[in-house]
Amino acid sequence: MISGVADLHVHGAPSLVERHGFDHEVVGAHGSVGVDLVVLKAHEGSTVERAVFAAQRGEAAGVEVYGGIVLNSPVGGANPDAVEVAARLGGRVVWMPTVSAPAHIDSPSSPARSVHRGMVFRRVDVVDDAGALLPAWQDVLDVVAAYDLVLASGHLTCAQTLALFRAAKAAGVTRMLFNHPRMPFLEWDDDAAPELARLGVVLELGILPDILTTDGPPSTTLGEVYPHDMLAFGGDLGHAHHPTMEQALPGWLADLERSVGEADAELILTTVGRRLVRR
Repeated sequence: MISGVADLHVHGAPSLVERHGFDHEVVGAHGSVGVDLVVLKAHEGSTVERAVFAAQRGEAAGVEVYGGIVLNSPVGGANPDAVEVAARLGGRVVWMPTVSAPAHIDSPSSPARSVHRGMVFRRVDVVDDAGALLPAWQDVLDVVAAYDLVLASGHLTCAQTLALFRAAKAAGVTRMLFNHPRMPFLEWDDDAAPELARLGVVLELGILPDILTTDGPPSTTLGEVYPHDMLAFGGDLGHAHHPTMEQALPGWLADLERSVGEADAELILTTVGRRLVRR
């Protein structure tokens, strides 16, 4: 196993979805198998305050814990004030809509919907009918840039993510993360890879997305079309009815090592995400 793993996508309780445990318990379980940096994510809103408390608990000893905010309907979607509060309290990641994203809502049979049963939020649009970013999001991008936050794509499609990150780059955002890009309902396009790389976008490789993806290539194969030093790890674990990190990481890591080699697998798990999140 690799030690010093940075996991940019960790779910804990409290949540409207059943989790393996409370934040500090999930963080502690991750730490016991070599994860020493985590980013807590909650579709319901902010994990910034929760990260502070989780880091104080004994179970999380030795693990850096960061939080952020997900811009679903419960926080008002394109809400720059909510982003600024999260930033000033120490948050590091701003996720675009996930459960509120049109692609999520319009894909009722997707595996992503299966792990969010009981969590139904109002739709939050990000782009117009022509595919351009809606003006309401510009203020959000300005706050992200001002506080040097990580902008994550949430559950936007590949085309929507490109539109977002083009605008973000123009606004001065330098840290961008494409969440679980190979989930089928996000419509990944290999032809987008060169532009995403030029924009400096990091792609997230995840364990749960690979478990849920049965009709497409796993995220571990993204190294075939994307620079390995721009791939980061976001396990997306914590769902009570799916494996824990201890159960899932060894097999997934073996697949990653077969795909990119042991040295680059270590780079992806330990270095890229840490560099993205830390100031």
